[in-house]
Amino acid sequence: MKPLPRFLGLLLLVVSTASAQEWPARPVRIIVPFPAGGSADLMPRIVAEKLSEKWGQPVIVENRPGAAGNIGADIVFRSEPDGYTLLSAPPPPLVINRLLYPKLSYDSTQFVPVTVIAANPNVLLVHPRLGVNSVAELIALARQNPGKLNYASQGSGSTSHLTAELFKSMAGGLQVTHVPYKGTAPALTDIMNGQIAYTIETVAATVAHVKSGRLKALGVSFARRSAAMPDVPPLAEAANLPGFDVGAWIGYSAPAGTPREVLARLSGEIQKAMQAQDLRERYLALGLDPVANTPDEMMAFLRTEQARYGEIVRKANIKVE
Repeated sequence: MKPLPRFLGLLLLVVSTASAQEWPARPVRIIVPFPAGGSADLMPRIVAEKLSEKWGQPVIVENRPGAAGNIGADIVFRSEPDGYTLLSAPPPPLVINRLLYPKLSYDSTQFVPVTVIAANPNVLLVHPRLGVNSVAELIALARQNPGKLNYASQGSGSTSHLTAELFKSMAGGLQVTHVPYKGTAPALTDIMNGQIAYTIETVAATVAHVKSGRLKALGVSFARRSAAMPDVPPLAEAANLPGFDVGAWIGYSAPAGTPREVLARLSGEIQKAMQAQDLRERYLALGLDPVANTPDEMMAFLRTEQARYGEIVRKANIKVE
């Protein structure tokens, strides 16, 4: 009877390998926990097109917005771990929300990383009528008018908000007022109408407004320049803020228990898809930097991001009602 456990183990391995080879045998669903039309929605759709062509199966992107991404994340968390339901999300559901919300219906640490498909840098923006032409001038204006300037974010706890709080802190503790909005569109509307002094938003969402002259870009949030805004310096350089390097990104994750063979195949084929010249050109035109890393690399990256955003939340004492 002793050989039986080994036999069963080999049988399970054969079944698991066969299952991975057959996958996907039906449509794959990608849950995006934010509304359609934004960069968080566009990035996975572009990848989904490539995967659908490769697999000969529909790859369906389904928007399930609400509660800062928590609703969509919970759906994936409770899905069968068979590789047919995946989460495509920016930082909030994966690393930020657990720092802000005392109770969540899902455990983001239990998601299995697949790959980060792209980095989405933020950019510091002002209305041209504000009369500032550099980050240094904006900081000087804020210091001369303590408590009188305001800044917009796409919502409390968003990467827009946390990046702006880091800027406020590293610039010497600026006394400015945070005005949270329910999304990027209304925040940009008010800054372009001159009701808001500045905002820090994604390059992807704002590059067209900068090119049209409706907004002025002063600095990007990553330590490197953005291909979509090559003339805009990093905030670390523009404002002498060494170490300023934070922003948004989109990562694919799966429910806990998803077979490693399926994850490896999915990650590998996304990496191949990301090498396609037409995909890379579409990403760069949108202000996105293609990434595509391995599951292990994404896991290490998430740990780094957790520590980075955790420090911002603690120092600014950020709380979400």
